[in-house]
Amino acid sequence: MTDSASDAPTVLVVDDEPEVADVYAFQLGREYETQTAYGGAEALAAIDESVDVVLLDRRMPGRSGDEVLAEIRDRGLDCRVVMVTAIADPDFDILGMDFDDYLCKPVES
Repeated sequence: MTDSASDAPTVLVVDDEPEVADVYAFQLGREYETQTAYGGAEALAAIDESVDVVLLDRRMPGRSGDEVLAEIRDRGLDCRVVMVTAIADPDFDILGMDFDDYLCKPVES
């Protein structure tokens, strides 16, 4: 749930590299409430109706970003999802995926 003292949207930053997730959360923390998850399973445990945006690493061991995205949509959670990947030229498999934006690493502010 978003802190009642702040009306800032809540962003869940998900990346299996803790340093990367922490940097994104720090940068976003200037304008948004942020939470971090260091993998897909942790993200699925953390996400609920209070999350407005998920910044989601696509390639993670265990539960991939693709699987996390599918579970978010299956749960009917009304949040925006931004997929983040180091792959500059994604395959056509992303065309049917229900995300709101797609960014390539490194993401710059």
